[in-house]
Amino acid sequence: MSGESIGITEEVMEKINGYAVGELKSEQVYCFSVLLCDNDVDRDYERFSDEALDRLAVMFKGRTGIFDHDHRSRGQTARIYDTEVRSYPDRKTMDGRDYRALIGFAYMVRTEDNKSLIAEIEGGIKKEVSVGCSVAKRICSVCGADGAKGGCNHIKGRSYGGKLCYVELDEPLDAYEWSFVAVPAQRAAGVTKVYGEREVNAEIERLRAAQESFCEDLRGDIIRLGCFVKNADMGEVDKLDVFALLELKKKLSRQLREEAVTERAAGIAAAEDDESMKAFRV
Repeated sequence: MSGESIGITEEVMEKINGYAVGELKSEQVYCFSVLLCDNDVDRDYERFSDEALDRLAVMFKGRTGIFDHDHRSRGQTARIYDTEVRSYPDRKTMDGRDYRALIGFAYMVRTEDNKSLIAEIEGGIKKEVSVGCSVAKRICSVCGADGAKGGCNHIKGRSYGGKLCYVELDEPLDAYEWSFVAVPAQRAAGVTKVYGEREVNAEIERLRAAQESFCEDLRGDIIRLGCFVKNADMGEVDKLDVFALLELKKKLSRQLREEAVTERAAGIAAAEDDESMKAFRV
């Protein structure tokens, strides 16, 4: 969300000129505000903690505005010269908290090339924004497990005992940029979370552990099935990956059903023969 009217005062120009190489005059700049991110649960079922918003307010000062997170320099459009975290006591988040939002105050130098962009901002066409940042903690709202340290098995967007599962983003490490986008993740403004290498590696390890646990369960099921299937060919179960294990379990289950049908048919035939013999003896 953007477009708040900003008076270009001497104080504002002093902050802007803190980032400019040459001294700019008020008539040379265009200023506007953007709602960068907030503490509500977004479309990805993630939210920033209140403490994270306060830290991001410091980190986003001086950050460049671009389009669609394209980091090439030619896409730079504006720069944030100041930030503010605002509280809205009359508005509640999805989980019942007082709503808070990080507001960025941005400027761009007026040129012939950006006249249309300024018109689109003022006309409400360009207003959705998204931010790129990294965080150290990703806390599960259900159990408190940190996704950066292995996480848990709760799934975002599902409810457990009436409690919605979402991830709380905390302890920001860096703020990279903010960008005009078409469809933001956050409902009010939009945010794209870009996790650092440590968080990505932790998530990979969590997924590997979950897969290995699933494979162990599959191996147990296969061994139990093998006890009931005649001449079961299971191969080297310990060396099979998850896909091969699933196929083997399906194959053994099918063989067990077929054998059960065959045995049942044989039992019925034997019973009929027995009845025939009884009739013959009589």
